Amino acid sequence: MAPRRLGFWQRFAVVLVKPVLTVWTRRTWRGMEHLRRDGGIIIVPNHISHADPLVSAHFIYDAGRWPQFLGKASVFRVPVIGWILHRCRQIPVERGSVEAVKSLDKLVAALDEGGAVVIYPEGTTTREPQLWPMKGKTGAARLALATGAPVIPVAMVGPERMFDPRTARIGLRPRTPVTVVAGPPVDLSRWADATPTRAILEEMTDTIMLRIRDLVAEIRGGTPPPLWQRPARSGTREVSE
Repeated sequence: MAPRRLGFWQRFAVVLVKPVLTVWTRRTWRGMEHLRRDGGIIIVPNHISHADPLVSAHFIYDAGRWPQFLGKASVFRVPVIGWILHRCRQIPVERGSVEAVKSLDKLVAALDEGGAVVIYPEGTTTREPQLWPMKGKTGAARLALATGAPVIPVAMVGPERMFDPRTARIGLRPRTPVTVVAGPPVDLSRWADATPTRAILEEMTDTIMLRIRDLVAEIRGGTPPPLWQRPARSGTREVSE
């Protein structure tokens, strides 16, 4: 990442965060070539820990791109913090309201400007007991259908050692091993120009999540389980193969 392409606050964030992560983690990065240097891309990582954004941002930055994460719009209204987030080119997103449509417009604009937009399709840290990916929400698929931007799957293992969401345990041991792997763009060509119905978006989302799951399996080894879904009200458990 050429320094001249970054603003003051972006450089400040790098100087503040990267040295900490360099000491905290022992990194294995693979597949950076799939994060093309120019043009809009949608990056879709699995979500296993609240430390994920730090690790994925480090990976994306080392690959030569500036990561643009989605954040709750309310955070952007916090004095000072919101101001810095805006200047670091992060993207506020309204949820649960008609303003969500405007949020999609902001994402489309970021991709049109050549941004590397990071979306966690699961929407929250996975609830699967062994931290395998679970079924995703349709936001990434909707954005891909609206823009045609490539969707780059990213799998990571290790951030749960920095913060385990199952126990709320923080691990501060230096050189904690983390592995991040990016794969080639998910093939969504069969849905090109499709109408974004609920069924279409769910099919696309399952395809994205299964590719992420398989990348996780390449790191962890073994046979991955079906995508986990929160139990239905009846107490049953729904899965996708």
